[in-house]
Amino acid sequence: MEKLFGTDGMRGVAGRFPLDAATVRAAGYSLARRLAAQTDHAPTIVTGRDTRESGAWIERALTEGAREGGAACESAGVITTPGVAYLARTLPADAGIVISASHNPYRDNGIKIFAPSGRKLDDATERLVEADIYEQRRSQPQPAGGGVNQSDAPAKPDADSNGDGAHDDARSSPLAARYLDYIAGEIGRGLDLKNLSLVVDCANGAACGFAPEVFRRLGARVASINDAPDGRNINHECGSLFVERLRDHVAARGADLGVAFDGDADRALFVDARGTVVDGDATLWVMANHFDARGELAGRKVVATVMSNLGLELALKSRGMELARARVGDKYVLEDLLLTGATLGGEQSGHIIFPRVSLAGDGLITTLFLLRALQGSQQPLHALTEGFTRYPQTLVNVRVAAKRPFEDVPEIAEGARRIEARLAGEGRLLLRYSGTEPLARVMIEGRRQEEIEALASELAAVIRDSLGAGDDGAA
Repeated sequence: MEKLFGTDGMRGVAGRFPLDAATVRAAGYSLARRLAAQTDHAPTIVTGRDTRESGAWIERALTEGAREGGAACESAGVITTPGVAYLARTLPADAGIVISASHNPYRDNGIKIFAPSGRKLDDATERLVEADIYEQRRSQPQPAGGGVNQSDAPAKPDADSNGDGAHDDARSSPLAARYLDYIAGEIGRGLDLKNLSLVVDCANGAACGFAPEVFRRLGARVASINDAPDGRNINHECGSLFVERLRDHVAARGADLGVAFDGDADRALFVDARGTVVDGDATLWVMANHFDARGELAGRKVVATVMSNLGLELALKSRGMELARARVGDKYVLEDLLLTGATLGGEQSGHIIFPRVSLAGDGLITTLFLLRALQGSQQPLHALTEGFTRYPQTLVNVRVAAKRPFEDVPEIAEGARRIEARLAGEGRLLLRYSGTEPLARVMIEGRRQEEIEALASELAAVIRDSLGAGDDGAA
């Protein structure tokens, strides 16, 4: 039985298994029944979605199944992923479900499920839901085309719930307004941004109805870009995957800072006034120093992932702090944060977690925490990133036909050993599979860009010959 839930929920092309309407209904029904068995009462589920054109019909199918399973469902409309996690924790609800594929193109979508704690649903319950889905598929004939149900997938977004409606939802939905008030009123309390000029890239996603409003409430002068979602332009050449384009807007406006969100606004990347991109590693560096100076960095430890730059580890070490590395995926960062009691963790992608505030990464919270560090230090962002020197890094993706353990393929194992010997303590090799795609990822860090690119290409060729499926993915 193939796993349907990866490190970031259940994700795929909207309209195809497992995101066809029948399977989504089965998932909603199963979750409701499983929650009822665990809690011994009829569960309450809160849902939300980003701005993809498929979001409305997927949410509708999901809630139809959940209600059939005995759950009460309430929708927050278009809202960020951490917004749903917040609502699940504070309503309270028995689960929060987000219809989103994060930074993926609009054709993709996904289902992320949060427990009342604000954490993602536990693996055991996900496996039970998967089993129920496969049982339903065995017992019912599937439509031609692998389970696609196009009758439930409108060709255009619903005008009242997608695209243009994204701006209105944060004001008209009481649940979305509740989250907006929490971010601006509680997380932003006491933060005076009246002297700040800010460019906000909303990625034509869930941030549109929230981010500009939050920063304006706190007094900032805000220029908002990529804030007109049409159901298909989410993440398209904008947002955190194309943060270099934000740099041009910051320079053109002479802004103090730029922030780019992804489609569901659980991550944030920054551009300082000099045009330098500040990724998740640099953000962790700034926040670690800010917390440490105030005695708020528990254990003087930061939790990151195996993908975080070697330069972050060395910079933290130089100031007596420690970097602990978790597996790739915010759920694993959170696990280590909770296990060790650390107060700061995150990923290079800009997904930062402050567990004393929220167990879900939140791009808006990350931005407000960073702005508080700037305000407290009375220094610009470029000054706060000093001391962190990034090692050259390269990442090559290879599409594979099967995810065999690398150590079980002699050619790959030998190639990896050669590269590690070549780096000889001046860099590192990370070889892993994607958790959501059929890709092998070759990441190498070292002192010289040309050398590590050549080494990565060499190992990628070995993987391609041994396991390749053609049509390599982009880095």
